[in-house]
Amino acid sequence: MRFGSGHLAYCTNIHPAESWADTFTAISTHTMAVRDSVGSRSEPYAIGLRLAARAAKELLEGTTLEEFKRWLESENAYVFTINGFPYGDFHTTRVKEKVFQPDWATRERLDYTKDLFTILAAILPEGVDGSVSTLPGSHKTFHAEEIPIFAHLEELALFLDELSEKTGRDFHLGLEPEPLGHFENTAETLRFFERMKAVSPDPTRLLRRLGINYDACHFALQYEDARTSLDALIAAGLRISKIHLSSAIALDPRDPEAVRALAAFDEPIYFHQVLARQPDGGIRRFVDLPDGLAALQTEGATAEEWRVHFHIPLDAEPAPPLRSTRQQVRDVLAWRRDHPDACTHYEIETYTWGVLPQNLHRPVVEQIAAEYRWVLGEC
Repeated sequence: MRFGSGHLAYCTNIHPAESWADTFTAISTHTMAVRDSVGSRSEPYAIGLRLAARAAKELLEGTTLEEFKRWLESENAYVFTINGFPYGDFHTTRVKEKVFQPDWATRERLDYTKDLFTILAAILPEGVDGSVSTLPGSHKTFHAEEIPIFAHLEELALFLDELSEKTGRDFHLGLEPEPLGHFENTAETLRFFERMKAVSPDPTRLLRRLGINYDACHFALQYEDARTSLDALIAAGLRISKIHLSSAIALDPRDPEAVRALAAFDEPIYFHQVLARQPDGGIRRFVDLPDGLAALQTEGATAEEWRVHFHIPLDAEPAPPLRSTRQQVRDVLAWRRDHPDACTHYEIETYTWGVLPQNLHRPVVEQIAAEYRWVLGEC
């Protein structure tokens, strides 16, 4: 839907789908049901599309893409952004570190992202710019070399410049900092872009086509103030390609009841990185929730706060003694009011619906609709 001068959608990565047939089934059922709950058929409805590599290839075969375009027109719906972070299976098997594979050091990631922009160019409405979000280069544990990452991102920037010139649309990629990603916070993001610009033959083009997908959950995990972080990225000349409206779990690890409550969120599919703030302000990072819980067992609680990468529905706080980082989302929306044109792409992203504890679990359409209403009520 229209969101001031921009667009608001929810990300369809909440629905398990790796083939195009399954993706379209999810969109034509769940997404349209959300539209009917929060919007109007008379107003254009925005879709935040997630396409696995398999689905993208299938959509580009034969007349499938043209058929999808006609369906969008018949439903008065449009796609302005695609989540290109998860390449393969994102729900039914162990995802964890695999969500970072293939990374930007590989040709597979580049070719997949080109496919997503090719699809977007074919269905993007007139007067709307198009974004794709992606991983922050790689994962720290992969120890990836930056030269091939820079080369592939440079090639994509050139591809997007040519695609924009050819179509008259503005296309941009949002690299999404995430805990333990190749770059994960504001300072690391700024340094990464400085290193990339230093070896770029055309830094101006690079900054025109490559920017940041700012995930409110991820930056809250870093204990960063939203306004300070976003202002710093803008001041450095970086484009805010898209903003994910999302929230994480927070707790006091010195409270045994809070730690016991957290155990309900320990599940085997997704990475749930833990960032533990020490009394001196330092941050200790655990690759996954089981690592943090194991450290508590052997070392005791040394941190004054934990923040855990588990996306919580925006409208529903976990029961005390757990809490959320929802204030970060409020701060992002407050920043948006002061900078209405700094970013025009907004996406609700609570992909963890299938692994939420029972006390937070609702029918998926009901949850997404409630998150829309919460966001719109905060604006």
